[in-house]
Amino acid sequence: MAANAPPPPPKKDLVADWQRLARVFIRPEDDDSRATLIKYMERILFGLHDFLKRHVGITEARSLRELSQNYMRTDISEEPEKKLADVIACLINETAPHAVNVASPYFVGHMTSAIPFFMVHLKTIVAALNQNVVKLETSKVVSVIEKQVIAKIHRLIYDFEEDFYLAHVQNTETTLGVFTEGGTTANLTALWVARNAKFAAKNEFSGIENQGIAAAYQAYGVDRCVILASRLVHYSLRKSAGILGIGNNNVIPVDTDKNHRIDINALEQTISRIRSESPKTCILAAVGIAGATETGTVDPLGPMADVCRRHNIHFHVDAAWGGPTLLSEKYKHLLAGIEKSDSVTIDGHKQFYMPMSCGMVYFRDPELLDVIEYHANYVNRRGSVDLGIKSLSGSREANSLILDSALKIMGSQGYALLIDHGIQTAAAFADEIKSRPDFELVTRPVLNILTYRYCPQKIQQALKRENQDRRCSLNSEINRVNRDLQRLQREAGYSFVSRTTLQGDPACGENLVVLRAVIMNPMTDMKILREILDEQQNIAARFCAPDLPAV
Repeated sequence: MAANAPPPPPKKDLVADWQRLARVFIRPEDDDSRATLIKYMERILFGLHDFLKRHVGITEARSLRELSQNYMRTDISEEPEKKLADVIACLINETAPHAVNVASPYFVGHMTSAIPFFMVHLKTIVAALNQNVVKLETSKVVSVIEKQVIAKIHRLIYDFEEDFYLAHVQNTETTLGVFTEGGTTANLTALWVARNAKFAAKNEFSGIENQGIAAAYQAYGVDRCVILASRLVHYSLRKSAGILGIGNNNVIPVDTDKNHRIDINALEQTISRIRSESPKTCILAAVGIAGATETGTVDPLGPMADVCRRHNIHFHVDAAWGGPTLLSEKYKHLLAGIEKSDSVTIDGHKQFYMPMSCGMVYFRDPELLDVIEYHANYVNRRGSVDLGIKSLSGSREANSLILDSALKIMGSQGYALLIDHGIQTAAAFADEIKSRPDFELVTRPVLNILTYRYCPQKIQQALKRENQDRRCSLNSEINRVNRDLQRLQREAGYSFVSRTTLQGDPACGENLVVLRAVIMNPMTDMKILREILDEQQNIAARFCAPDLPAV
């Protein structure tokens, strides 16, 4: 047998026959399986956080290389290998401990966090119902509920008059938005709509969706399309440009101001420069960010919308992260101007605290989604009211039931409490970082994301007085320290903060490696955050800082 080759599967008493298949398909195989299922599901359904704390480590220090050796088999057994009870026990005892406990209040590094325990109940019901919202024949009332919850979020964003929503909430001819698999697909849908609307049918040209991008450019006298966005825009915009044939090199970065928001003057200048230097360039869309992935910052949405309206440019807001802030009376002003947008992305699995994965995209004009209609004889037939007609997705689960139920359970005030806690705790965390001489706050939080770095006070002082070459050298060393610090803390498995790279001093040609904290878990408090900083300080002092150059 070759070295490291997986052992052959053991002989099993289980046999795949119709009798066993019937038992497996409609109920647990036996009393043992039933008891095991009930035992674990009861813990998960009613003691979710205690269960995760007991069974799932934050980041247990076993390497992926080591773990992967247990998953080398590539054949599918002809006969069943395990009973349901054994499979559940394996998931709990062998898989879960090496997953990541994103529910831990010490896990503050990514946009994935604890979910309310009732979300597991809702997800279970949705899975059991197994509705396919592509078509009324596979969803019926679920499609009706989906249109209602879409109208609720549309109203949260655009806040039109009551008559508008009465006219469109269940209108089979118009569409206020669609559910998608995530923010990437939502952003893609928004730009797909913008592209098709810009290159609509005219004269002998039957539209870009029919004839393709080359024919569209020829019909409209265009040689390329560009999308304008700040340097902090999510990489899904580049993906979307590639998929739509625009080319990801044509996502044009616009400079940001000192607060990491798109610079409105730079946006105006970019538009003027493109139109004067490249008159055959079509500026398809501009994208504003409401909660940047790296810094949590919010672009000046109102002024961006005004610029786009003057220049006839589709204005899309990527509010995948920050959209639910609109539920907070105290902080919704941070997204002022979003109501002027043409389209908006929001993720349900972020600050609506839904299970993975759920995205949504909304449109100001309820007829704009008509430009991406697709029909088929066996599904989504012409004249039907199937939701799949105006959606990139085909088959799709009923995430709308989960969001609709969660809004009823939480209310806007319940969600506001979560939003307010995250923003206020992030601000307090920023103050704590500033109070510690060996840490440096890099981006102060607008919402609930901030970046900082370990940088001993003597290095901070040297960076202010040294020449350019010396500053570059010192920053390079501090970058190394923060990379090592983040890795060592992650491997220790007690807490987790992520890292990213932000634009540094252009003269140095090297960016800043920073630590990134996302304060989303309502159980994360300042006591925990101080512990995380203490741990970082201890790790740095023991393993990272001793090699720093003398200054």
